Amino acid sequence: MKKWHILVIIFGIAKICAQDIDIFKQYHGRFSYTAIGNTLNPAENNLSTFCEILPLSSADLNMPSSQIIKEAFIYWAGSGSGDTSITLNGTDIEADDTLNVTYSDSFNGDLTYFSCYKNITDLVINTGNGTYTVENLNIDAVLAENPGYCNNRTNFAGWSIFIIYEEDTLPLNQVNLFHGLEIINRESQRIDITISNLNVIDNADAKIGFLAWEGDQALNFGESLIFQGIALEDLPLNPRDNAFNGTNTYTRSSTLYNMDLDVYDIEDIIKIGDTEATVTLTTGDFNPENGVFSADLIIINNIITVLNSQLPDATPVIDNISIVCDSQEIIVEFTVNNFNSTEVLPAGVPISFYANGTFLGQSNTTTALDIGESESGVIQLTVPNSILNDFELFVVVDDDGTGNGTIQETNESNNEVSQSISLISAPIVINIPVVEACDEGNNTSVFNLTEIEGVITTEPNIIYTYYETLEDLNSFTNPISAPNSYTNITYPQSVYVTLNNGSCIEFVELPLKINNCFEEIEQEGISPNDDGKNDDFSPDQVYGIFENLEIKIFNRNGTLVFVGYNKNPWNGYSNRGINSGNLLPVGTYYYVLHLNDPNYSKPVTGWIYLNY
Repeated sequence: MKKWHILVIIFGIAKICAQDIDIFKQYHGRFSYTAIGNTLNPAENNLSTFCEILPLSSADLNMPSSQIIKEAFIYWAGSGSGDTSITLNGTDIEADDTLNVTYSDSFNGDLTYFSCYKNITDLVINTGNGTYTVENLNIDAVLAENPGYCNNRTNFAGWSIFIIYEEDTLPLNQVNLFHGLEIINRESQRIDITISNLNVIDNADAKIGFLAWEGDQALNFGESLIFQGIALEDLPLNPRDNAFNGTNTYTRSSTLYNMDLDVYDIEDIIKIGDTEATVTLTTGDFNPENGVFSADLIIINNIITVLNSQLPDATPVIDNISIVCDSQEIIVEFTVNNFNSTEVLPAGVPISFYANGTFLGQSNTTTALDIGESESGVIQLTVPNSILNDFELFVVVDDDGTGNGTIQETNESNNEVSQSISLISAPIVINIPVVEACDEGNNTSVFNLTEIEGVITTEPNIIYTYYETLEDLNSFTNPISAPNSYTNITYPQSVYVTLNNGSCIEFVELPLKINNCFEEIEQEGISPNDDGKNDDFSPDQVYGIFENLEIKIFNRNGTLVFVGYNKNPWNGYSNRGINSGNLLPVGTYYYVLHLNDPNYSKPVTGWIYLNY
């Protein structure tokens, strides 16, 4: 038999300031719940004038060994703004959070009530079955400082533990735990609470349970507990007109003062396919015996639903995004999970990708994913140029590209994940200059490669790295260590430079240009005596630089005595005229250098002294 349960925590109040009931936890699988708890009121406060709260109370947990605890929460509540620290079986418990609600009573002023909760899974697992005792839930100071609570007879305190458990014999269920703090009383006599995230697959043996505080057995005028428009009752414990009467369905007790822990059958009320339900609480009517209007005080704190729900639940995860440098292409690695599910996720479920609201492309699951399984995938997408470089990437599973799903899931609100993306652009090259230097002989020179920085691009914060070969650049190895004083190894030659803006790298080829640069000749004499000093006339300013150089030497009479070239310097011998082949006499001679370079049309002239 498939079952469906709802558990609700309830308190009591009137003109209200409340916190809406909303989803808190969700579980999928062979799960259900149980609950224990007790009040700290020694008697029903509507029938007595006492103003006392007990120092402790206990309740017994007795779970079969087949039920494996998944998670456990303790809720405690009472008059006042909140006692956030209690003791459970000798262990100090500090609230994870506190919820408050205030009832503005026309006779007793503002009366505030609280509910605290704490995840105590480890404590319950370690303790197991046995007696659970709560102490140090102390509201004595609150009652003493504000007599309105006791005057209004809404002084109460108590606690309850909700345990979500797994059991192999259970059907596949969806368990939703809701909480908040909403109230009714004589000034606000009705509340409607809509609970969503429901998926009813089978309504057989469906049930709803309530935990209620402060409800009085003898104060039931206009009181009803309504589910989907139908008033609930569970005779003889809970008649339809007295739902909050201090009873406990689990123990069949009718002395759970100002607290109810009850369960109702709703098999004929909840419908297959329902995705939400409405819980209505009412109070207040005239006493037929004396004609006086009376109302109970009720606060609702929790609702827990257990639905037979055999459905998958696809959730996407973005694992990694690779951005292609200076491109509109991105590569998205993703995973689709079927974790919080009660059924296999079929193959072929579409996965759509959006840049902001623009559809980029689609993938799909390729295999059927069992409960708890995952599948990873990768897709390459092109971002349109109309999309700004900075955008939000959305990955939406079970989306056909138009926003429509193709399967029913246990949770339709967790199909989307997003991540901020920034496309990266390479540095913009605005100019590729030629790196020039003067020939220092034999087509070699020393270049300051760094002079191109700020010329190739005007973008700031660029890191430049220089390489001799494309192979070195492609492998990012062997960078030129001193680019401000680099000597070329061949000619013609280019070097290669990368521009790195921190995100993207661009590279350019830089041609090297060697210029024939003429400088004034400083040599004034030669002494061809083989001592290695000025043995010939071959000035560094021209020899080895001007490859088409022609040199002519004349004596003082203007007679041409020597003609030489770039690799044929004058060593004091004549190779022209009557003295050809002979060493010329000591004296002053004149030279005419024809550089034969298009940048230097005039010959260079000067004198040189020959001595031995």
